Amino acid sequence: MNQLQKEWWTREQSYLTRRQLFRSAAFGIGSMALGTLGCTAPPPSADPVGDVLARALHLAPRAQRVIFLHMAGAPSQLELFDYKPELAKLNGKPCPPSFLQGKRFAFIRGVPEMLGPQFSFAQHGESRAWVSELLPEFSKKVDEVTFLKAVTTEEFNHAPAQLFLHTGSTQPGKPSFGSWVTYGLGTANEDLPGFIVLVSGESAPSGGKSLWGSGFLPSNYQGVEFRSQGDPVLYVNNPKGVSREVRRRTLDAIGDLNRREYEEVGDPNVLARIEQYELSFRMQMTVPEATDVSQEPDYIHELYGTEPGKTSFANNCLLARRLVERGVRFVQLYDWSA
Repeated sequence: MNQLQKEWWTREQSYLTRRQLFRSAAFGIGSMALGTLGCTAPPPSADPVGDVLARALHLAPRAQRVIFLHMAGAPSQLELFDYKPELAKLNGKPCPPSFLQGKRFAFIRGVPEMLGPQFSFAQHGESRAWVSELLPEFSKKVDEVTFLKAVTTEEFNHAPAQLFLHTGSTQPGKPSFGSWVTYGLGTANEDLPGFIVLVSGESAPSGGKSLWGSGFLPSNYQGVEFRSQGDPVLYVNNPKGVSREVRRRTLDAIGDLNRREYEEVGDPNVLARIEQYELSFRMQMTVPEATDVSQEPDYIHELYGTEPGKTSFANNCLLARRLVERGVRFVQLYDWSA
């Protein structure tokens, strides 16, 4: 090994991060595993998303977009659509010992009294789904929705429970649901983020921004938080006195520097950084129109209960619909109304 090779080797090793090492090792092991399976790839498709789905799933999904509503402080599912007749019978009675034995709770001391449903339930639709009186309009649509009642957790505090729901882990650092979706399926609109987050209510979610973080995935798959009042995205507009042409030349110069860094260190996060800069530049043209809910007709505002110019969950619901209509893959709404 000559002196030049030694210098190159020393430089490469000094830039190798632990994340890069684990990623490279994982890909190597995965490649060996794939080789033993004897898999053959299908012919290339004009639709890369459809091609991925065809390889990964035995049934092609019909859903193309996701709007995920997380309403902290809302009524429990036990008061909405998860009717528990046995719990209703125990209302006001001491908690059975079998419910407490071997369990650990944060705020329960002694033997508490059971609290049954506080609202009446009835069955609706051809599916005969149980829905409470709190959802009179929803009860008319029960045959058009799916109820999932097979998910459980032993978390009893808000922050770790929210992290578990959105990332599958009670500790920060794992990719969120929306990040995985956009990582696997991409976006149908290259001028808007594939994963957008809308927050309303009295405070931010207890789990913090990790709920829409990308974890160990590249940072361009994390959720981009939009605001329903003022500029939709902070700093998306050019500073005063900076024209779009100047911004373009600035990004070109920064992009050249970043590409040189990538050629030198090979860190994929540098490519993600370049992509985020370019997306921000394109968003300057698309975001104002996409987020202008005042363009909606009066009957839509009456239907949603929206008030243009104000921050509200209703405004975010309408904004989410406008975004998915424009090709955004995943929109996450958070609302805290405790």
